[in-house]
Amino acid sequence: MFANRISQTLHDEHRATITLMERLEQSLGRRQPIDISDPKDARLLRDLVLAIDSDTIRHFDFEETHLFTLLESVGDQLIGDHLTEEHAVMRPLGETLAALSRTAESAGFDKASWEEFRRVGAEFVQRMVVHVQKEEMALLPLVNDTMDSETEIRLYNVYTGNT
Repeated sequence: MFANRISQTLHDEHRATITLMERLEQSLGRRQPIDISDPKDARLLRDLVLAIDSDTIRHFDFEETHLFTLLESVGDQLIGDHLTEEHAVMRPLGETLAALSRTAESAGFDKASWEEFRRVGAEFVQRMVVHVQKEEMALLPLVNDTMDSETEIRLYNVYTGNT
């Protein structure tokens, strides 16, 4: 548990992301494609689209715009630079995965689309899990220890849309 609400909120989002990545990884391990007529499988596709389009991109943008610049101002630029590079790789992977999920929601998978979904999904899972671990071990404790309460309130309101 973090004292800083931003660190705690991002931590909670990380936990939800890891849960979604575990669900995706389980589905990718099957030989047969995700079955859109199965409510559990259909929900996975919807959850991927929603998470990537809404949560992941918003999360990355907030970190880059607000947290990394804050850390840079106190002399901690390297972590922001490193995580921004990872975001730059994961954004297009996520966008591709969301697009494949949207298409599959309405048309299902054929052999080629399932193989592409599995390839992109596996890379996204691998990168996302490692990325979340880095943020949990380095970024969130640093934010928790560095940010003053006035900045925390202001940025929390920005992140939650209460501005």
